[in-house]
Amino acid sequence: MNKLFGAMLRFRGALIAVGHAAVFAAALWAAFLLRFDFEPPTYFVEMFRVCLPWVVVLKCLVFYSASQFQGWWRFVTFSDLVAMLRAALIAAVAVAAVDHFLVPAYQIPRSVLILDCMISLTVLAALRASWRLVRENIHPLWSKDVRGALMVGVDHNSAILAYQIQSHYDLGYRVRGFISTGVDGAKPGSRLGQIPILGSLDQLLDIAAAVQARDILVMAGTLGGGELRHLMGVCRNAKLNLKIIRSAGEHLNADERVPIRDIEIADLLRRDPVQLDSEKIGRWIEGRRVLVTGAGGSIGSEICRQVLRFNPSALVLLGRGENRIFSINNELRRLYPEADLRVCIGDVTDAQRMRNVFLEHRPEVIFHAAAHKHVPLMEFNTGEAIKNNVFGTRCLADLADEIGAESFVLISTDKVVNPTSVMGVSKHLAERYVHALSQESSTRFTVVRFGNVLGSNGSVVPLFQEQIRQGGPITITDPRMTRFFMTIPEASQLVLQAGAMGRGGEIFVLEMGEPVRIVDLARDLIRLSGLPEHAIEVVFTGIRPGEKLYEELYFTDEQTLPTSHPKVRAAYHRPFSLPEVRRSLEELAELVNGPEEPLRRALHQIVPEWLNGQTLAAEPKEQPAARPS
Repeated sequence: MNKLFGAMLRFRGALIAVGHAAVFAAALWAAFLLRFDFEPPTYFVEMFRVCLPWVVVLKCLVFYSASQFQGWWRFVTFSDLVAMLRAALIAAVAVAAVDHFLVPAYQIPRSVLILDCMISLTVLAALRASWRLVRENIHPLWSKDVRGALMVGVDHNSAILAYQIQSHYDLGYRVRGFISTGVDGAKPGSRLGQIPILGSLDQLLDIAAAVQARDILVMAGTLGGGELRHLMGVCRNAKLNLKIIRSAGEHLNADERVPIRDIEIADLLRRDPVQLDSEKIGRWIEGRRVLVTGAGGSIGSEICRQVLRFNPSALVLLGRGENRIFSINNELRRLYPEADLRVCIGDVTDAQRMRNVFLEHRPEVIFHAAAHKHVPLMEFNTGEAIKNNVFGTRCLADLADEIGAESFVLISTDKVVNPTSVMGVSKHLAERYVHALSQESSTRFTVVRFGNVLGSNGSVVPLFQEQIRQGGPITITDPRMTRFFMTIPEASQLVLQAGAMGRGGEIFVLEMGEPVRIVDLARDLIRLSGLPEHAIEVVFTGIRPGEKLYEELYFTDEQTLPTSHPKVRAAYHRPFSLPEVRRSLEELAELVNGPEEPLRRALHQIVPEWLNGQTLAAEPKEQPAARPS
């Protein structure tokens, strides 16, 4: 049988040509029969016999030239039928022309030519469509490998996807019906083509049982983060298989690695994204000169995008990485062609360069996002962490005070609380200096304390995504490790919100819900990538230097207060005088370019909370309760 099939494939073109010739001969005879009520006169029988060879040859040549002998009938579409109609009409015109000019002895009746065209087209279309009909509708009836599925979403894209799935029986799915999301206005009982709309998401389990569906298919982007997470839980409890299917645009960018769709970062928050007060931010930003340091980084670049929404008089993009500054500058100029964008390449630790920038542009609002942030790297580069995160902040804060800037917002981290890392200590000292300076300056200095930012450069999400693409394993330091998470837009808007609300001296913290276990985040990413949870191995590698298991948002003696925004709280730093802080920094300045160990000892004396690299393995302390303002 296999040899016979292989031989047929080798001579497939010849067999198709013979088949078409047979159809054309039968169609011409049928046309004569229909024209003369199945009793054609002898003259017309003779006409058929004489004309049959050249008519069949001519029509075969036309169909061959129109590529009708190529292609696989199993993939026939409406476009193929349109092409066949075009070939049939051209063939009919060619036959009529040859008959009229070259065969004057036998003039085939025009009605016969029309009937011949119609019969040829109908028979060929039926033959081609029947192959696909058998594959898509009859084969699944006896196949044991076909699985019933439900498609979530009633829209144009979902309908196209459902019929694509139906046309590929090799996928093993048979779409039993559509499930309405509740916002698409679909009514149960109606149909998209021949696939019925069976009900809404809250009826999913009953519908799945009724139609014996074990797979739930969702096209990427159909559901929001909260809805998708809820559906994942429902399917897991009911032992239904939830599949996330990439859109057509994502398929066009596919490669040979394990398929992964772009993650909707809000899916991973385990809470609803926080919406901040854009009106207050707009009143504060509009018409002011704004400077963003670290403008090429994940947070800095997003701050630039957010700031330009509120029409500043000028935006200064400051960074030392020329490639990233070049990229964000081009993007912003494309999005906001009328904006006054000013690009400055420089290092925040270069005092003279920073002075020139401040005196030239005289910013009224400064967002300080430039920092070294990678915890393991800073453990082995203590001096660089202190120079960039502490002395860079001191340089900019002093200049903001000197030129009389209106506001200065420092971007900090939850790692400053009971720090276990050099990075946390350095940002803690930056916080300390800004707070001390705020007590003696007319500039409003405020601090924004972040959790981990999902999707930022170097964060766990891009790392996990790449590990999933490569087929694993996902590497996690410890199964107990938890973190607070926020999205890049949330983090950037919080910075703007803090500057708009701050009176000076506050530490603003976003209410980020409960901390998320890193291992749960990894498993969410695997599922949202359209893979079974255990398809990618998770490997625990041990805690790295400077890491701690649990993050905290406040020191125990920091008073926390509500703000005008229900999801933002303010804390006031423990008091440190400016002379005291400056003496500490001068001590560090003498050690920062020397050996690591003396510098680390000095840091431990200045910040006693630093556990000197010891891992904080205890359960997180209870956060201080809110106190009345």
